[in-house]
Amino acid sequence: MSLLRLDDVHVKYGQVHAVRGVSLSIEAGEVVALVGSNGAGKSSTLKAILAMVPTAGGEISIDGHSLAGLKPWDVTRLGVGFSPEGRRVFPALSVLENLRVGGYSQSRAFVAERIERVCSYFPVLRERARQRAGSLSGGEQQMLAIGRALMPRTRLFLLDEPSLGVAPLIVDKIGEILVEVAKQEQLGVLLAEQNASWALDVASRGVILELGRLTLSGDSSILRDNPDVRSAYLGL
Repeated sequence: MSLLRLDDVHVKYGQVHAVRGVSLSIEAGEVVALVGSNGAGKSSTLKAILAMVPTAGGEISIDGHSLAGLKPWDVTRLGVGFSPEGRRVFPALSVLENLRVGGYSQSRAFVAERIERVCSYFPVLRERARQRAGSLSGGEQQMLAIGRALMPRTRLFLLDEPSLGVAPLIVDKIGEILVEVAKQEQLGVLLAEQNASWALDVASRGVILELGRLTLSGDSSILRDNPDVRSAYLGL
């Protein structure tokens, strides 16, 4: 049984049909890239999973249990973590305080343990622990946003445009860490990205969205060799 499954999911904003019949699945320990240009429906797909927007059709389930009727906080309690576009750290709080906010629903002992685990993935967060989050570089803030989302008992991790505004070397490092975290903690990771080349390097599978529709899906290596993907998304 898949950790996450979307079957024929639709999302509408008034007359705008943002997501049109998307179906996909993610297994534990797997990184899947959700690739498309701006306005393709990537963020709307993530928001539908998080119950931040209502679906206009289809079904979303985790471990076979439907998410119908759940609120965002209910979905979070199921172990769904989210790192939004633009990072959105709490700038006036320290790095350590931001991480603690991510684990607010857990015991003190668990939070302390998770902070150590997160800082083992991102050692710079330990070095900057007392520093205000707003004073970090873009790449450091992205690491903090990812670390904060990993603080609770996360089983499914959704990321929206994590490469945006981040230096290429840091982006590559973040990609390596995402693959490591997925394997070590058996997380399912859904990576929504315009940077198709990087996303397909990180992920084992890819899903291509165009105007809300799923147009291609498969192993990342196969998608990278697809002439249409190379022309439209890889600049080749």
